[in-house]
Amino acid sequence: MNLLVTGGAGFIGSNLIRHLIDKPEISKLTNLDCLTYAGHLENLEGIHEKHPRYIFEKVDLRDKPEVLRVIQEHDITHVMHLAAETHVDRSIAGPGDFITSNINGTFHLLEACRSHWLGTTKNQEPGTKNRFLHVSTDEVYGSLGESGCFTESSAYAPNSPYAASKAASDMLVRSYHHTYGLPTVITHCSNNYGPYQHPEKLIPVVIQSLLSRHEIPVYGDGLHVRDWLHVDDHCAALWLALTQGRAGQSYNIGGLNEIANLLLVQQICDLVDEIKPALGGNSRSLISFVADRLGHDRRYAIDAKKMQQELDWSPKHTFETGLRETVAWYLDHPNWLSSATESLNT
Repeated sequence: MNLLVTGGAGFIGSNLIRHLIDKPEISKLTNLDCLTYAGHLENLEGIHEKHPRYIFEKVDLRDKPEVLRVIQEHDITHVMHLAAETHVDRSIAGPGDFITSNINGTFHLLEACRSHWLGTTKNQEPGTKNRFLHVSTDEVYGSLGESGCFTESSAYAPNSPYAASKAASDMLVRSYHHTYGLPTVITHCSNNYGPYQHPEKLIPVVIQSLLSRHEIPVYGDGLHVRDWLHVDDHCAALWLALTQGRAGQSYNIGGLNEIANLLLVQQICDLVDEIKPALGGNSRSLISFVADRLGHDRRYAIDAKKMQQELDWSPKHTFETGLRETVAWYLDHPNWLSSATESLNT
């Protein structure tokens, strides 16, 4: 297996590379990342410098000839496509990069794989040795009411430019399977948490605010509900989807941890007060309610039965222990948090 991970210097991508790098099935792992503000090679410290199976390519997916070169030069047999613009607030303020990166970038990657795989395996059934895994989001489904869960058959109803760009890229991936026989698999995950998450996301935002004793912004009434998935559990699921998932299928990956944003913020405050009492305590007093986000989906929840039944996957982390470990990691890595925060202004 010559594996390509796109977006491997980002949050999920770097955790995924750490999860996979020593698997015996992988002969070579190529990390393609254009190193936007959200990508940091420091996330791969110890691997990026010296691992014999690891290759780094600083390439933008919008550069079609370079994407094709990477696929051909490294004879890529499997792709895990994570690279994307992902922050909803940024998509609302400026949707252009989300269209060009998430849609056009996915198109260029699909075209490169179609050319390399189907052009060099004419004597084989398409897909006998290849897989293209497209990592998407539950946000493509839109918003849920107070009950129910998204399933793989849920209708798409994206409500932000980010979600719409991911829905469009999903449709491209699906079409390349049905039109050309490209062996694709799509996954939709709920909100991830864990180490190396960029500090524009909720959990690192809260911790950074607590360390600096600044107000913690909470949108609207704070009762928007999300399902939280530890990044290590997500990485394990992605490997199963790549290696055992059925071509042409999609799989939902959820953490089975629904919680309102306000309650999550309060739990983080309490953990920081417990773990680092020198900060002064009473962290809940820093919570500040701000105007709600435009088009803010009220609730997401994932039904992961298909993953559990077909691929024998279930999350290993409880939210209580996972959140505690995550908060402790950020408190133990203030330099990483500071450096990642500075990148927001570059």
